[in-house]
Amino acid sequence: MRIIISFLPFIFLMIMSCGKVGVKFEAFSPEAFAYDIDSVWEVNATVIVRGYEQRENPDDENFTVKLSYSVDIITPSGEKIENIYADKIDLTKHEEIMDIPVETQFNLDRTYAPGKYELIFNIKDNYSDRETSSKTTFDLSK
Repeated sequence: MRIIISFLPFIFLMIMSCGKVGVKFEAFSPEAFAYDIDSVWEVNATVIVRGYEQRENPDDENFTVKLSYSVDIITPSGEKIENIYADKIDLTKHEEIMDIPVETQFNLDRTYAPGKYELIFNIKDNYSDRETSSKTTFDLSK
């Protein structure tokens, strides 16, 4: 009996450590495309985000996620242009939220040189203050 009692804290610790494993806050599968539209380039980009903190409202049993994000680009010459686009996502659903697509659309005028650009999503979980980023490329070409 004493052996069982002495192992109870160890057993309790093992059970607690085998509980629900947290998902890493991450952004994955980034894509970006640029379209030549008259006098500007229209850039469209998406990335999928998961692992954020979500809060359940006990009154209506809805789940809420709050993210903020910005987009930087790096030009073919290596110049970094920060916060070319920024926005927030406040999402509420009646069920747990698994993955969220983060989308951006912005224009670049003709002063931007043709070539390969790098696009960087900077994403912050406003509940946990955790941050993640994801990179992809797009071309400005005629």
